[in-house]
Amino acid sequence: MHRKLPAIVAALACVSLVAACRAVDSSKEASRVESAAGTAAHAAFDPASWQPPADSTIPDDSLGASIRRGLALVMHTADSLPEYAPGNINCTNCHINGGRNAEAAPLAGSQARFPKYMERTGAVIPLADRVNYCFTRSLAGNRLPVESREMQDILAYIAWLSTGVPVGEGKKLPGAEGILSMPEKLVGDRARGQATFAAKCVACHGPEGAGNPAIPPGIPALWGPRSFSVGASMARQGKAASFIWHNMPFGAAKALTKQEAFDVAAYITSQPRPDSPGKENDWPLGGTPDDVPYATKGHAAYLPPPVIARKNADRAIVPAPAPVRRGAAR
Repeated sequence: MHRKLPAIVAALACVSLVAACRAVDSSKEASRVESAAGTAAHAAFDPASWQPPADSTIPDDSLGASIRRGLALVMHTADSLPEYAPGNINCTNCHINGGRNAEAAPLAGSQARFPKYMERTGAVIPLADRVNYCFTRSLAGNRLPVESREMQDILAYIAWLSTGVPVGEGKKLPGAEGILSMPEKLVGDRARGQATFAAKCVACHGPEGAGNPAIPPGIPALWGPRSFSVGASMARQGKAASFIWHNMPFGAAKALTKQEAFDVAAYITSQPRPDSPGKENDWPLGGTPDDVPYATKGHAAYLPPPVIARKNADRAIVPAPAPVRRGAAR
C-alpha cells in the first residue's frame, strides 16, 4: 500500500492539473465570448440614430419611483429644492425637455461619459459632482448632498435616460459636448442686444430679465439675484449666444440671426448676477477660454458683469476629489 501511495498522489495531481487547465480554458473562453459580445454591442451602436427612452417605459417598481422623482426634480428644481436651488431657474431650462434636446446640453447619454476629466476643475470627477456644479453655478444654489435620496433620484433618472448607450460611446452622441460651440466668432453689441431683447424676449423673460415661474416649464431669470451665477457656462458670451441661437425664442428656435444671438448674449451677460465662490481657482492648469468673465490663472476677466454676493459661500463650492492617503498624487 505504501509503495502505491506516490503513484496515487501523482495521479490525483494530474487529475487536478487537468481540471485546473480546463477551468482556465473555460474562463478564457467565457472572457473571449463576453469581450466579443461587448465589441459587437459597441459596433452595433449608432449614436446618430439612438433616441432616449420615452417616459412611458419607466418601470413600475422602486427604481421606477426613483426615476420619476428624479425627472420631477429636473423639471421643477426650484419648487422642489428651494434650499439648494433658491433662484428662478430649473434644470430643464438649460437641459430642455428633461435633458432630451440634443441642442440644449442634453443629459441623455451622460451616464456613459462619467467619470471624466473636467478642464475647469483640473481633475477627474464623477457624475454627482457634475450635477452639483449645476446646482452651485447654473442654479446659483448649494451643493446637494451626494448621499441624499434626491441626488440618487437625479442620478437614477440620468442613468435611465442613457439606456442603451455603451460606456465610452456617450461622448459620441449629438450634443455630448454640452452647450454647442458656435463656429462663428462674432462680437456681440450690448446696445443692439438690448433692442433685440426688448423686441423678441421681453414677452417671456420680462423687462428686468426676472422670468416667470408660472409659465411652464418656468421661464428662467436671465440676470439678477435669482439667475445663474457668473461661474455658469451660460455667463460666457459665446456659450450664451450658442444656446440662444439654437433654442430661442422658445418654440421658435433659430428665428434670430447669429449676430442677433451674439448681441442678445452680450446684453444678458453684462447684467448683474450671483457670484461664484472659488471661481478664481478654475482651470488650475491654464487654458481658460477667452470669454470667461472672471479672472483665473493666466487669464484676465472678459467683460466682467457686476456680481451679487452669495450666502453660505462654502456650500456653493464643489471641491475636487481628494485622495484619502496623505501624499498621494491627485
